[in-house]
Amino acid sequence: MKLSGRNAIITGATRGFGLEIAKKFVEEGASLIICGRDSNQLDKAVELLLSHSSSEQTIVGLTADVSNEQNAKILINTSIQKLNRIDILVNNAGVYGPKGLIEEINSEEWISAIHINLFSVFFMCKWILPHMKKNNSGKIINLSGGGATAPLPRISAYAASKAAVVRLTETLSEECKEYYIDINAIAPGALNTRLLDEVLESGPEKVGKDFFEKAMKQKSDGGTPLDLGASLCVYLASSESNGISGKLISAPWDPWRNFANYREELKNSDIYTLRRIVEKDRGKKWEN
Repeated sequence: MKLSGRNAIITGATRGFGLEIAKKFVEEGASLIICGRDSNQLDKAVELLLSHSSSEQTIVGLTADVSNEQNAKILINTSIQKLNRIDILVNNAGVYGPKGLIEEINSEEWISAIHINLFSVFFMCKWILPHMKKNNSGKIINLSGGGATAPLPRISAYAASKAAVVRLTETLSEECKEYYIDINAIAPGALNTRLLDEVLESGPEKVGKDFFEKAMKQKSDGGTPLDLGASLCVYLASSESNGISGKLISAPWDPWRNFANYREELKNSDIYTLRRIVEKDRGKKWEN
C-alpha cells in the first residue's frame, strides 16, 4: 500500500486516464478528492472508486472547472477542509483543442485549449503550494505528453500548451526545492481514450494523413495500457520517488522503476528535461 494514509486531488478523473489513476491510488490506500465538470459522470466515478476502497479511505467527488481560478481555489480549500491535509495533486484535466492548419482553426477554440491545459495547472498549483509549503512536503504530477517533445502539426494548441506545462513544472520545481515538494510531468503514452476518438472523428483532412493513419493503427493495436501511466503516477506520488523533481517522464519509454538507483544523478543533471540543442551538442563547430 504505497499511498496508505495519503490524501490526493485528481482533476479530470471521471473517465479515461484520470479515472485509471484514481483507481490505482485507491488500490494503494489513498483517500481522494476527484473532480470533473459532468456531475453524472462524477457520481458514477465516485461509486466505482468507493466499491474498491476500505472503510479507512475517503472518496469525494466535487464538480469543478479547474480552468476557472475561483473554481480551482474553492476545490482546493474544500479538499483541505474535508481531508485536513493534501499530500498529492495530479493535474490531469485537459483537451486536444481545435484540429487543423493554424490559419483555418477558430482562434477562440485555440485560446480555450491553452486555457484548459495550461491555466488549470497554474491555478491548481498556485492555490495548493502554500498548503504544501506549510507542510514542508508534497507531490505534484502534471500531465504532459508527446506534444511537448516534438512538433504536432494541426494540433498546435495541444502541443504548445503541453510544452508550456513542462517548463512550468521545471520552474515550480526549482521554486519549491527548499520545501521538499517534488513536481514532475509525465507522458503516459499513446492512450486509447476519448482524445484518440476525437482524432479519428476529425479525419485526415483536419489532423493530416500521417497522424490519422498513426491513430488508426493505435486504435487497432490497443495503444499504451492505461495501467502503465497510472503506475508511474503512483510511483511519483509515493516516497519511492522522493527527491526526483522537475522531470518529464515517459511511462512507456523511460526506466522510471529504477530511478531510485540514479537519484543523485537525476538531481544534478538535465536528463528528462526540455533543453535547447546547439550545434556543439551534435558534434559540429560553426563559426560566429
